[in-house]
Amino acid sequence: MSMTSLFRRNQAQNQNSLDNEGDEDNDQIDPELRLRTVRTASSAIAESIRSELRRERQRAKRKRLWGSLKSKKPPSNAGHDAELRQGSTGAASATSGKPRRNVYVNCPLSSQDTDSHGRPQTVYVRNKVRTSKYTILTFIPKNLYEQFRRVANLYFLGLVCIQVFPIFGAAAPQIAMLPLVFILTVTALKDGIEDYRRASLDNEVNNSAATKLGDWRNVNLLDDPRSWWEKLFGLNQPGTISKGVRRLREKEMEAGAQRVVLTKNISDDASEKTEQKDNVHAGVYRARSLEDIQSVHSGENHEYPPMSLDALSSHVNLANDPSSTTLGDPRSRKDSVAGSTRTRVSLGVVDWQRQTPGTARWERTLWKKLEVGDIVLLRDNDQIPADIVVLSTSDADGLCYVETKNLDGETNLKPRKSLQATSSMVSEEDAEHASFLIDSEPPHANLYLYNGVLRYQSREEPESEAAPISRDMLGTGPIKMEPVTINNLLLRGCIVRNTSWIIGLVVFTGADTKIMLNGGDTPSKRSKIEKETNFNVIMNFLILLAMCITTAIVSGYFQLLTNTSADFYEVGSQPSSSVVINSLITFCSCLIAFQNIVPISLYISIEIVKTIQAYFISQDVDMYYKPYDTACVPKTWNISDDLGQIEYIFSDKTGTLTQNVMEFQKCSVNGVTYGEGVTEAMRGAAKREGRDDLMDPVEQAAQLQEMKQAMLDKMSKTFKNRYLQPESLTLVAPNLAEHLADKSNPQRNHLIQFFRALAVCHTVLADRPEPHDQPFKLDYKAESPDEAALVAAARDAGFPFVGKTNNTIDIEVMGQPERYVPLRVLEFNSTRKRMSVIVRNPEGKLVLYTKGADSVIYARLAADHDAALKEATARDMETFANGGLRTLCIAYRYLSEEEYLNWSRVFDAASSAIKDREEEMEKANEQIEHSLLVLGATALEDKLQEGVPDAIELLHRAGIKLWILTGDKLQTAIEIGFSCNLLKNDMEIMILSAESLDDTRAQIEAGLNKLATITGAPMKKQARISVDGKRTKGAAVVIDGDTLRHALDPSLKPLFLSLGTQCDTVVCCRVSPAQKALTVKLVKDGCNAMTLSIGDGANDVAMIQEANIGCGLLGLEGSQAAMSADYAFGQFRFLTKLLLVHGRWSYIRVADMHSNFFYKNVIWTFAMFWFLFYNSFDATYLYEYTFILGYNLFFTSLPVIVLGAFDQDINAKASLAFPQLYARGIKGLEYTRTKFWTYMFDGFYQSVIVYFIPYLSFSGGAQFSWSGRTLDSLADFGTTVAISAIFSANLFVGLNTRYWTVITWIAVVGSMLLMCTWVVAYSFFDSIQFTREAIVLFSTVGFWSTVIFTVILALGPRFLTKFVNEAYFPTDRDIIREAWVVGDLKDRLGIKHRKSSKGSTASQMEGAALFRPHMRDTSEHSSDQEPDGYRPVVSPQPGASYAPIPKSPNSSNLAETGQQARRQPTAMSYYSASDIPVSEPVAPANRPALTLHPSSANRPMERSGTLPSSPLRASPTSPLSPTHPQSPHSPHSPTRQPASPNRLSPIPAQNAGEYEMSLRPTLHGQQASAYSHTSQASQASFHTASDGGWGSANDDATTVRHHGPGQPGYSHEPHAL
Repeated sequence: MSMTSLFRRNQAQNQNSLDNEGDEDNDQIDPELRLRTVRTASSAIAESIRSELRRERQRAKRKRLWGSLKSKKPPSNAGHDAELRQGSTGAASATSGKPRRNVYVNCPLSSQDTDSHGRPQTVYVRNKVRTSKYTILTFIPKNLYEQFRRVANLYFLGLVCIQVFPIFGAAAPQIAMLPLVFILTVTALKDGIEDYRRASLDNEVNNSAATKLGDWRNVNLLDDPRSWWEKLFGLNQPGTISKGVRRLREKEMEAGAQRVVLTKNISDDASEKTEQKDNVHAGVYRARSLEDIQSVHSGENHEYPPMSLDALSSHVNLANDPSSTTLGDPRSRKDSVAGSTRTRVSLGVVDWQRQTPGTARWERTLWKKLEVGDIVLLRDNDQIPADIVVLSTSDADGLCYVETKNLDGETNLKPRKSLQATSSMVSEEDAEHASFLIDSEPPHANLYLYNGVLRYQSREEPESEAAPISRDMLGTGPIKMEPVTINNLLLRGCIVRNTSWIIGLVVFTGADTKIMLNGGDTPSKRSKIEKETNFNVIMNFLILLAMCITTAIVSGYFQLLTNTSADFYEVGSQPSSSVVINSLITFCSCLIAFQNIVPISLYISIEIVKTIQAYFISQDVDMYYKPYDTACVPKTWNISDDLGQIEYIFSDKTGTLTQNVMEFQKCSVNGVTYGEGVTEAMRGAAKREGRDDLMDPVEQAAQLQEMKQAMLDKMSKTFKNRYLQPESLTLVAPNLAEHLADKSNPQRNHLIQFFRALAVCHTVLADRPEPHDQPFKLDYKAESPDEAALVAAARDAGFPFVGKTNNTIDIEVMGQPERYVPLRVLEFNSTRKRMSVIVRNPEGKLVLYTKGADSVIYARLAADHDAALKEATARDMETFANGGLRTLCIAYRYLSEEEYLNWSRVFDAASSAIKDREEEMEKANEQIEHSLLVLGATALEDKLQEGVPDAIELLHRAGIKLWILTGDKLQTAIEIGFSCNLLKNDMEIMILSAESLDDTRAQIEAGLNKLATITGAPMKKQARISVDGKRTKGAAVVIDGDTLRHALDPSLKPLFLSLGTQCDTVVCCRVSPAQKALTVKLVKDGCNAMTLSIGDGANDVAMIQEANIGCGLLGLEGSQAAMSADYAFGQFRFLTKLLLVHGRWSYIRVADMHSNFFYKNVIWTFAMFWFLFYNSFDATYLYEYTFILGYNLFFTSLPVIVLGAFDQDINAKASLAFPQLYARGIKGLEYTRTKFWTYMFDGFYQSVIVYFIPYLSFSGGAQFSWSGRTLDSLADFGTTVAISAIFSANLFVGLNTRYWTVITWIAVVGSMLLMCTWVVAYSFFDSIQFTREAIVLFSTVGFWSTVIFTVILALGPRFLTKFVNEAYFPTDRDIIREAWVVGDLKDRLGIKHRKSSKGSTASQMEGAALFRPHMRDTSEHSSDQEPDGYRPVVSPQPGASYAPIPKSPNSSNLAETGQQARRQPTAMSYYSASDIPVSEPVAPANRPALTLHPSSANRPMERSGTLPSSPLRASPTSPLSPTHPQSPHSPHSPTRQPASPNRLSPIPAQNAGEYEMSLRPTLHGQQASAYSHTSQASQASFHTASDGGWGSANDDATTVRHHGPGQPGYSHEPHAL
């Protein structure tokens, strides 16, 4: 959006009232039914404000229409009550079907709330919470149920039951059940340990201390609320103190219990509220125990109505009166109450005419002991134990402040207010004399909505407007009502801040609290591979059934035959005379014999492997966060492989992406900008645009520090600022100090007016944390961190806000104190988008200061305002916004006394209006907030967590999409989106904001139409990705909570899902926790995609539990999100290592482990099946029974476990350098059914080899051992087959292992040696067939030659297949692995070699498969026909820039090519193995690195039909030999060129069929040399450029360019950039 259009729009808004802009209601959709989009940050924010204003106008219109229709209806007696109960539709839907609850205080229950015996009908849940899955009673049955959801476990249980019967031939049924028992036990222990941690945290929370009103009857509870079994055993007698409470009181008594006097902070002569910390507790006395905690009461402290300010100034605090009798025992309290009751005046809910026992006192208890209807006392910094209605606070106006960090991750304070009718309650006796009820809505999960009604009996005459209401529960007096809203409710999990004390009433406890309703039950998550394993197990089970059925049928057939040898040699061997029964017995015997085909050991091995993986994750020092002293904590171990398949990440904003810390970076005053800071968004934009005008961050920080020090020195010489905090100064602007110091500069007055407005226009509280040691240290507490940052910036600039009272605001202006008188505060809200204050300045003039969104302020500027100043300020704000900064416009105007008095009457009338109060107040505000004059604009940076932009970029390049789900307002989310480079200025941003289902449908359909014009035809599941990991044309959706509620309607879900998944990102604002979970569920189920949710607050728990993987960020005070998460760590940036390294490794390891497990059981079992053909299918064991028992337990389990725990396809640094490798996990290419059947077929083939090769060997003639014994027994043959199978299975796993370590060698070789050792050991046991078997068998050459030949023949096809695939059909990781092993990728990534270089020559590397022509793996091939295919980008750094690729008609004039323009990146086809450059004699510390550069349209490579005799051929013009050019047919290795001080230019592109790839790791030095190389075999050239590289003066680069067909094969020449 241009500045002119913005300026004209603002002018138009100034000329017309906002209520008359109904013609803009539908301007979001253009005439072609496409949604209008914006691009830049400023235009996106402006559009979001416009959309919200449109919605507010629509709401106002509907409300007026509804009011006019309602006024025509006859009045109803219950109309006022219905109005108080009326809530939003969201609340209605959330609470539908649930009855409202009445909470009574000192008044009898109504007949509808009692049973026939007069007891309360409703029994409320306890305040004890449980986030763990199990209890002591439910652990065994529930855990067994979860484990037997695995099909294999049911199968094994059936087998154990069969083996109990001896008829089926089981040798040792007791031993047969041990594997299953072992698996169930280990899994149960693992689950129990995980859940015990959750239960420990629950127990810690439930046993936290709280203070409630004791010795007082809560009428909402039963006299004996115990359950029947507690009554049966006499447990928890009513009135007794539990052991936990007793221990708490004894512990606190030993620590020194204190008695507190509660007083109201209404002193007028205090300079500021926060300086009254000594009045938080007016008197502190030692008490015998915490049971004696009680407020001091007397006529002086609790006089009603409250004292006037004059009376209070002469008031003597009772805490200093030694004659007070309230410190005695409770009997003296009764006398005091009786004597003072006559002086009390009833006020609000407190009725001093009521007779009370006078025994109530504050007592300490546990959170879990609180009940609905309890009155509790909260202190400063206390955590709120339940959902509590505020009755009274220490503030004279009934205000209190809470921090909701544990709820939503925000650290800014949120104000809450006490009910007006209960605000006079200060002591226990006030609570005893109070009588009221709260008619509350049912519990629901909406954190931002609550509707209730306070009813109480008043001694005053009823108001004429009040409707008659039933009085059966409150007596016979007139009934008054007061609405109870979310602003009167304290939610469990929040923390009291800056408030001395709060008296509240518990309305929701335990599972009914909002924080728990948003959490939900702890789910039992299972990994995707584990679910898929059920299919594989079922397939194996079907194969097993086929084998057993075949055996049973054929066995029955042979039994029916007559005149066979069985009639003579097997007389009486059959268990019965019935062929059918014998066949059934044979069937069951085969189930036992072939049981290994369904691998029972797989599950226990998986548990072991995932435990090891969890340990490695927890020990990763790269994910250790020192400020919190915590590493990554895996809490759910069995889903680590899902970390490698994540396609969508759903992230909270505040506290997750940001630090929730605001920094004042820039400002514009009178059209002059100040501030030198550089934001992450600015760096990201420069990086994307290829600009190098920004300094290195380290150099930039050093330069800013120098400028900051110069600024401070200049300011210190100009004026004295006692409140300056140099370490917190973020506005670095040397010109600001110069202008303030120059008294002759007219800009100085504008700066003073600007910062004076910042110091006055706010609702901030000043705090002196150390008033004695550091009296001039001021900290600011505010509802919003923006306000605190603005006031802190004014303080450090020389305009500190010192403090305020009800009648004064004290500031300093460049060392000179000034006092203002506050008159009115027009508060900020999401509708107004602005806040204003009216003050009387020291000169006695009335001034209106206003700050707010630019469009809102500009619409209220004076008609004769300076147009140049308006345009300059608007231009600066647009620049700030596009830089990722949050802007506010500051304005003012002077008021006349008459204007203010007239307006004040209108405002007072609007404030006291009963109907349409908000609308009336807004009309009144409009009458004063006009004709403003611009002072300037501010720009704040919402400080991101360290590394967030780079992490997001890395995840995006890995093919992962990030959605932001936040409760913040629309503008804030958009600003953060641009700051973290999630939203970019070249994106088409669609803002969805609708009021109804039909409007939402229209906007979504228009968005799809717009998207079709951007990207063409609708895309498949995978979005089109270009070579740099970005979409060719980006798009994003921004949607608010109300619109999202409609979009999640079943009728619109498919449309919204289609729109969101085709965009690069989606930002959802103002969403509730339940909506977050529904959004995650929509994508997870609708796309069948793997999802991950990450957050740090309790409002993120629902989406964390809904996602496949839940991650919680740890905090200084802990986090509800971390408690409920599967993985907890300290910073968002750790997510890249968790996913791209550990997740990818875990996925590949577990996938390979599963496949190898099924393979090794097939080769073992089918070898036994082939034996049945030679024994009449009578289920005779081929192997010794101990071999069957030990096969999966000892002989083959360890190699597979080592594979699953330690294998690495590529190094961790390489995984982060090439994030595109992660795409295979997103597509699920590592664990497919095709791979499963391939391994099954491989096992089938090898079973044939390992059986029939020994069979042929034994049938070829008799073999004799050294002792003369022949090798012709079943034990000889079976042992030969068993050893061959075990050797093949272990070596097969070793063949599939990519990372051989000492552990791998021990596992593979040791398992084979263990088998041989067992044969030797078992040979010396007395047995019929196996005695001295090792001596006979191992002494023959024929045995060993048979085993070796069998193993070679069995593994040969697998070896050849792997060779061909890696040489001619390599995957991306194969290319990287060869660059790692054969090339110098280690050097390029700065990794030290474990061994010194072997000095391999380049000619040796020419023969490597890396440099041979090949075809791509079909699973990853990209082409024009499949635009959404995987296109990897080889670049180790998120910000790697593109190399300039100048065009040139030929390659001779290289000097001119460096002057040509940079070419824009375009799509490309797959790079080949030859794209990785060969090793060159460059020092390891100076090696350049990999990054991919596109230069042509996406097209497949053309290749020659024959392989050249040598992979590398030199061109005739190659400068390899300075005197004799090389023949194009003679092989030659590239040689190092002499070092040259000149810059080297890239080889010019020859045609549209070429592309480049450069390697760019972090370098440790520089080199002044280069070479280029082209392989004719693959028609690719590559070269290194040093002394400047492609993008900067300090980067080396290696570039590989693919030449089109027919171009020269080899070029090697120096060039200059």
